[in-house]
Amino acid sequence: MTDAQIIALEVFFIGLIALAGLVIGYVAYLVLSRLYKGQR
Repeated sequence: MTDAQIIALEVFFIGLIALAGLVIGYVAYLVLSRLYKGQR
């Protein structure tokens, strides 16, 4: 593998991890907001 291919793979995986983090954060926010609204 060339350096360019390795860098492309790294960027791809970092992007996937960042996307997964955003999705997890969004789901956590939805769950917390529903719990909060359910208590009132």
